[in-house]
Amino acid sequence: MEGLYVHIPFCRSRCVYCGFYSTTLLPLRQRYVDALCREMRLREKGPLQTIYIGGGTPSLLSPAMLRQLFDSIRATYEVDWPHAEITMECNPDDVTPEFADSLAALPVNRVSMGIQTFSDQRLRFLHRRHDAAQARGAFRHLREAGFSNISIDLMFGFPEETLGEWEADIQEALSLGAEHISAYSLMYEEGTPLHQWLESQKVEEIDEETYILMYETLVRKLTQAGYEHYEISNFALPGHRSRHNSSYWDGTPYIGLGAAAHSYTGIVRQSNLSDVMGYMQSIEKGIVPMEEEELRPMDRYNDMVTTALRTSSGIPLAEVVSRFGQRYQDYLLENAQQALDRGWMRIDEGRLHLTLAGIAVSDMVASDLIMLEDQT
Repeated sequence: MEGLYVHIPFCRSRCVYCGFYSTTLLPLRQRYVDALCREMRLREKGPLQTIYIGGGTPSLLSPAMLRQLFDSIRATYEVDWPHAEITMECNPDDVTPEFADSLAALPVNRVSMGIQTFSDQRLRFLHRRHDAAQARGAFRHLREAGFSNISIDLMFGFPEETLGEWEADIQEALSLGAEHISAYSLMYEEGTPLHQWLESQKVEEIDEETYILMYETLVRKLTQAGYEHYEISNFALPGHRSRHNSSYWDGTPYIGLGAAAHSYTGIVRQSNLSDVMGYMQSIEKGIVPMEEEELRPMDRYNDMVTTALRTSSGIPLAEVVSRFGQRYQDYLLENAQQALDRGWMRIDEGRLHLTLAGIAVSDMVASDLIMLEDQT
């Protein structure tokens, strides 16, 4: 085990696009933190290289709760503290100068902040609690507190959003000087208010041509500014790639704590109960409420293909053979041939990559590479 993910499911209100498990039952925060600390003692132990506190809204925890969480991590796991990457997600409206200073007093050395857009109109559309001025202020507070590794999330493809408006968001993000930028197109997840608006024709998705133009603009502007495009949606200044998220993409084992958290051993995938009350009640009885799935070679191959394909490193062909056998590599190359012929993929230094043109159709390419019958 090299990575630890801790899920904090609390939110003051739900954003219209979010499909992740969350709850607005804020009075349960202390009881939940107590449960997280107990789950640590109930689960397998191992050295950690990365820690990620995500959500939900981890910045809704009080400084005392966060100290309790890190004290428990310190007492439970072997952590290479000077070299470990320790990330915490924050909402801009929570980041006051006092909060930033309290965060700097913890082992946290990387902050990921969901800005999404610098347009107050689009922020209101998303039902975000912050405005653009708060986002700028939060970034400044984190810098003044000493944080030198800040990631921000951006979103594009809003209904009726113009290319010029998206370019303005990109330029504003660049002006902040964030070390890492994650940029995602607006998704209409089933079960969200946004999806309901789409179904009732209250909103309309942008057309594919505009989406492709927005994405190509993103890639061009960020790479010109010196960012490495190391994953479909992620860009980093040299030396600032997300080590924790990269571990998901390269198959590194990790443990997930909390309601709805997932873990991966390399062979087994585990998922905790997606219910905060049920999770706490079970942990308080000394039982981790999880389901386990032992992955077949075909499942592990499919996981590897769909995650590695998203990265600039691509799919290592020799590793496909060493982990799964020659038949799997033969299947991969045979099913990649059409994408190779169309210029959507290329083979470079023994790795199968998407091209920029292929990124626009990456879901279709990945579906061609997925295995439906085991090759062993």
